[in-house]
Amino acid sequence: MKILVTGGAGFIGSAVIRHIISQTNDHVVNVDKLTYAGNLESLADVKASTRYAFEQVDICDQAALAKVIQDHQPDAIMHLAAESHVDRSIDGPAAFIETNIIGTYNLLEVARNYWTQLDATRKASFRFHHISTDEVYGDLEGTNELFTEATSYAPSSPYSASKASSDHLVRAWGRTYGLPILITNCSNNYGPYHFPEKLIPLMILNALDGKSLPVYGKGNQVRDWLYVEDHARALYKVITEGKVGETYNIGGHNEKQNIEVVRTVCALLEELAPQKPRGVEAYEQLITFVTDRPGHDVRYAIDASKIQRELNWTPQETFESGTRKTVEWYLANLQWCQHVQDGSYQRERLGSVS
Repeated sequence: MKILVTGGAGFIGSAVIRHIISQTNDHVVNVDKLTYAGNLESLADVKASTRYAFEQVDICDQAALAKVIQDHQPDAIMHLAAESHVDRSIDGPAAFIETNIIGTYNLLEVARNYWTQLDATRKASFRFHHISTDEVYGDLEGTNELFTEATSYAPSSPYSASKASSDHLVRAWGRTYGLPILITNCSNNYGPYHFPEKLIPLMILNALDGKSLPVYGKGNQVRDWLYVEDHARALYKVITEGKVGETYNIGGHNEKQNIEVVRTVCALLEELAPQKPRGVEAYEQLITFVTDRPGHDVRYAIDASKIQRELNWTPQETFESGTRKTVEWYLANLQWCQHVQDGSYQRERLGSVS
């Protein structure tokens, strides 16, 4: 099978591509604009494979997308290209509307036109898999409930609203045009190759530099944490075994408060990087509570029983094992971290509204 992956130079997309090339016999076409968070160094292990190809294309460019799809003739599309950072969406929502909504529309139209021209056998086996987030469901504050595939949408941020919109577009193209679609909504991913604007890599790198570890509010926001390589396996399960038209929620069943996550990172650094920056006696002393993010959802938690039951997928990493692997990776790959920070982002606070 030949799978076209949009956003393949990003955090989750690169994990998906590494999994496909290393664990299957399938071919991959990586379509990525290479924005600030896209880094081909994340694919160094697979770039020499004869089953891997890269095309630098913006999904907002419909003509370029159409050419790539016609040139490569994929059997499936996995759509991961998206602006993904909530704080950035607060500072500048326009890019999120353009990429996550208009870009998804462009890809759907190009995919639909391509799919209708396939012969009967290839048309029947073609799949369009849209990868989304649990943030579309909103806030579970004050309840013990879990997000299921039937949970109503209630997005809170410009980012989650743009992803909710793209989810609705994908379902509409499935219902109206018969495009064979699949949707997945995942919880918070973490692991190697994560751009350092996100919580765990930001804490690791700031701690190593002796900088403050900013925690929003009281740090009592709860997230379900999913190791990115577990997520990659789940996504491949869905594209190859999932039922057309279905949604699958993917989570790690690892609910943790943000402050717990930060303290776990600090404890691991005490063990793995005991030589601290000058003036730092303990990494935890760097924790600084800052003004909360506007509209910050308090709790997300996913019920992943459907994908476990129907596709026989379960996460292999616990939060403890996955976090240890993550900290170890960053300590061993500080040069990657330096390269990925292109100068436009220096780990400063984003998304603070006056």
